[in-house]
Amino acid sequence: MKGMPVGSVGMLEPIVVSFVIPAYNEEVALPRTLGALNQAAESSGEAFEVLVVDDASTDNTPAVARAHGAKVVSARRRQIAGSRNAGAAAAAGEFLIFVDADTVVSPEAVRAAIGAMRNGATGGGCAFRFDRPMPLYGRIMEAFAPPAYRLLGLASGCFLFCTRTAFDAAGGFDETLFGAEEAAMSRVLRRQGRFVILREQVTTSARKLRSHSAGEILGLLVKLAFTGGRSLRRRDGLDLWYGPRRADPGGG
Repeated sequence: MKGMPVGSVGMLEPIVVSFVIPAYNEEVALPRTLGALNQAAESSGEAFEVLVVDDASTDNTPAVARAHGAKVVSARRRQIAGSRNAGAAAAAGEFLIFVDADTVVSPEAVRAAIGAMRNGATGGGCAFRFDRPMPLYGRIMEAFAPPAYRLLGLASGCFLFCTRTAFDAAGGFDETLFGAEEAAMSRVLRRQGRFVILREQVTTSARKLRSHSAGEILGLLVKLAFTGGRSLRRRDGLDLWYGPRRADPGGG
């Protein structure tokens, strides 16, 4: 049966597409993410599964994931790269699509990603926008970030896809990194073959931009630039990803 999420009983066709979602305390964001993802995946006509990697959540993330038809993979890593790898290890599909827990995918992006891999691409990413409301500095970032990702040939972390063969050849996401693992993976996949940045778009949450000031974001970027990325190899100091989650002024 095509277009059935993981956990469905009696599935006869082998899984073609595995969606992997790393999640830490994402009970609020997951319903919207999984609802859109299941709808988009069903529109592809491919047999698929959705795996939510529960990375030591202390809320109801696992229960919410199961209620929306996802398979829950437990990973007590508190590391995004490790969570992505744990999900990939449990996945059965020949095509892997990594989606952030606060990202709403479109049917067009999912179909285009699958089509690209069927046509020989090792992997890729897509265009993205932030949800609203969003502070002014976020709007400026949104204007420049997607074109920069396309120019540099990098997939954003909110939507990255690759074939199982390419993922295995890459050795998975670099677990020495606590951030920017998607950029490192993009570079490795590009060396293997054709890596595409689709024009189709997904919408990801601007909650970090709403809950952190422009100074905080800029300070982190400057720090990473001056340390040559060494700061990405430890969790300390990367509060944007691993610190206590701040309340979202936008309510998301």
